[in-house]
Parts: sequence; structure tokens; C-alpha cells
Amino acid sequence: MSKKRNNIIHYNPKLKEYARQLRNNSTLSEVLLWQKIKGKALGVEFHRQVPVNEFIVDFYCHEIQLAIEIDGSSHNTKYDYDYRRQNSLETKGVECIRFEDIAVKKELFSVLLALESKVANKTRIITNNYE
Repeated sequence: MSKKRNNIIHYNPKLKEYARQLRNNSTLSEVLLWQKIKGKALGVEFHRQVPVNEFIVDFYCHEIQLAIEIDGSSHNTKYDYDYRRQNSLETKGVECIRFEDIAVKKELFSVLLALESKVANKTRIITNNYE
């Protein structure tokens, strides 16, 4: 599973249907964040529940290879799994940014500011690499 030149990351096709099910059963925090980032609201296009490699990430932008993960209360017990998963994605060139479920619900403005900053930095890095 290697990265292609055009920033397309391979994924397990068996995950496609499961990703569709997840999109149809989003959590409140996923819905709240999606309402703010869809339609290139941050200058780049994100997709929901995207198969990336052997995993499904909550939101993903192909252009800047950025995954957004929302960690719910169940994630407290899955720290080791999340660490291995994030490490695997990052070795494929996908940067992950994580937010707690409660932060998205109660501090959405701060979450959006952090995302805007991350997107701006990644966009600037990509632009500089092509100059």
C-alpha cells in the first residue's frame, strides 16, 4: 500500500461500505464539524468517513493529506490503537489532527481556528514545494 505521486493513498475496498454506514450514522460532533468544513469552507475540500489505507478517518482532505479525527469517550480506552493507527497513517504521508468530542461540541470556534491554522500551514508548505 504505497503512496502514488498524485497524493492518492490506497485503501482497502472492503471498507467502502462500512464508511458509507458511518456517514449515515454520524455522531453529533461529526455533524457539527461537518457543517462548518464542508464545501471548501476552509479553502480545501474535506470528505467524511474516508477509507485511508486500512483505516477509516472521520474527515480527510486529499489535497493536503490531512485527516481529522474526533475522539469520543470510548477513545480513552483505545489510546494504544489510536497511536498505532496514527503512526501508520503518518508513515504514508497523512498528517492527523485530533480533537476531543467534547471540544467540538463546546468549543467549536477554537477547533475551527486550530483547523484553519493547520490547513493554512499545510497549504503554504505544499505551495512552497511546487515553486
